[in-house]
Amino acid sequence: MRIRHIKGVEELIAAEELVIQKPESCKGRWREEAFGNDAPLFLEIGMGMGTFIRTHSFDHPEVDYLGMELNTTVLYKAVNRYKSERAERAGEGREADNLRFIRNNARFLEEYFAEGEVDRIYLNFSDPWPKERSAGRRLTSPQFLKLYDRILKADGCIEFKTDNRGLFDYSVETIPANGWKIDAITYDLHNDDKMNAGNVMTEYEEKFSSKGNPIYKLIASRKA
Repeated sequence: MRIRHIKGVEELIAAEELVIQKPESCKGRWREEAFGNDAPLFLEIGMGMGTFIRTHSFDHPEVDYLGMELNTTVLYKAVNRYKSERAERAGEGREADNLRFIRNNARFLEEYFAEGEVDRIYLNFSDPWPKERSAGRRLTSPQFLKLYDRILKADGCIEFKTDNRGLFDYSVETIPANGWKIDAITYDLHNDDKMNAGNVMTEYEEKFSSKGNPIYKLIASRKA
């Protein structure tokens, strides 16, 4: 999906209060610094336009959400969509203030979050990096799994969705080989009543499933 760059977007993001400008300053204090509460903290890495995490934040006000996105223009659009919908809900008497954003790369997760600080990580339609030489960039690679292991609380989990069978097969093999267990898995999410219950579709999910592509999903946690 090609996104046209918005002129001056870097300055706009730098001035946006919903974007945490120095996430490293919140390390170990995300709940107090960013949200002013002690709610569970859920993180989506590579949120795109933010439909998934925005919907979850509105549906679950008892949880704090963080959306991480590297592309500045995409992030800007996601923040504005959230602000617009939040304002609309506020006008209806339904306040919402439990979503913040980070513009950065997941390689720096350990610099932003203390050990065991995150309750859940969402990976939705991540770049598959199909070439073998780029396997380390896959968000379910051993390198990233080590980062998740450090920042997730003991009983935390990863939820991973994709339409890319190659990436999914790679993940199904890599995750258990690196100290994790797969708690639930489906190769056809939208026809799996149990795992599809409460499913929130991302922009990519809507696009790919409309073409008849099956959606794959797994939930993983640490091995006991």
